Amino acid sequence: MSYRIGLVGKPSVGKSTFFNAATMNDVPEGAYPFTTIDPAVGEAYVGIDCAAPEFDERCEPNHGYCTDGHRYVPTKLVDVAGLIPGAHEGKGLGNQFLTDLNEADVLVHVVDFSGTTDAEGEPTEDHDPRDDIDFLEEELDMWYLGILEKGIDAFDSTYQGPNPGDEITVESVLAEQMSAFRTNKDEIKRIVLALGLELDPETWDDDDRFELAREIRKRTKPMVVAANKMDTEAARENFAAVADDPAYDHLTVVPVSAHAEKALKAAAEGGAVDYRPGDDEFDIVGDLSEEQRAGLERIRAFLEEYGETGVQRALETALFEELDLKAVFPGTASGDWSKGPFRDCFLLPESATAESFAYSLHTDIGDGFLHAIDCRTNRQIGADTELDHRAVVEIVSAN
Repeated sequence: MSYRIGLVGKPSVGKSTFFNAATMNDVPEGAYPFTTIDPAVGEAYVGIDCAAPEFDERCEPNHGYCTDGHRYVPTKLVDVAGLIPGAHEGKGLGNQFLTDLNEADVLVHVVDFSGTTDAEGEPTEDHDPRDDIDFLEEELDMWYLGILEKGIDAFDSTYQGPNPGDEITVESVLAEQMSAFRTNKDEIKRIVLALGLELDPETWDDDDRFELAREIRKRTKPMVVAANKMDTEAARENFAAVADDPAYDHLTVVPVSAHAEKALKAAAEGGAVDYRPGDDEFDIVGDLSEEQRAGLERIRAFLEEYGETGVQRALETALFEELDLKAVFPGTASGDWSKGPFRDCFLLPESATAESFAYSLHTDIGDGFLHAIDCRTNRQIGADTELDHRAVVEIVSAN
């Protein structure tokens, strides 16, 4: 199962720098609007502790890589272009922006916390990053509201049969209208009732409809805010202001320096430093000029303050906290790793069971599922057993 992280943000906030730092791709960067026109798609990685050392094995990943017992599992990162005021109305690249955005399972919103770019991405001073957070949420909420209103209209025009059994529920109609957001009638019903509303659109006023659209958006398009350019004093002050503002308690805000991450990865590739993405430190191992050393020492000070550059943390927060994913390794209870130890690692939903994991491996394996074995305990587990994060499981199948 492949998950996609959508990288969004207004022009010139460092979004392309974040994308390049996370993927080590080379998309254009520049301090002007629409540096990115078409969405760039790259392979990023989320890190977990590898299970191989627990079995006295050295993993041989088919995908991603492993360094010092830390496994990096690939995921798709999409640099979505076109966020401008009125995107939900189709302005600018709005229609394409929303289409690309909707293919993402979770969003990372890159915001310039230094306050040096305005709403249009132009240079300025003392811009409040809360305005940018509000701006994206409002664009998304208005997009959802427009689709919700169409669903309400469809329900109002639906013929309700004379028999109780013929009744069509509002939640089923709204779920069908909003199916592109990967929701369903049960979730819609839960949200309506959680907001204290009746299951009757005639009782909803404009505020009710907006709050319903907003809540559906929050649950189906979760978001992490990457507070970029945190290596400036203004950004630190803005970060503190957002942290103290209860209006943003529903969001996870991660301090980030995309520039620092990109610099460290480039230095590591060049043999200048020993650095593992997400680490809180690095060692200088190459011959560098005084200027290069000074630059790295500034990055070191950032790591000491925040623990890491924040790029990995933002990605991992998006998948493991916002989407509640877990990593599962295919294993062998017999200890026969002749096909290669720990070659694969799958990112699965929180509710993943032994049987659903079998289907993730292959449809035929799922169809022939007999039972599974927890390779740590050598205990047999049934089809409905929910798997733990970092579980190592062998599937026994008739196929």
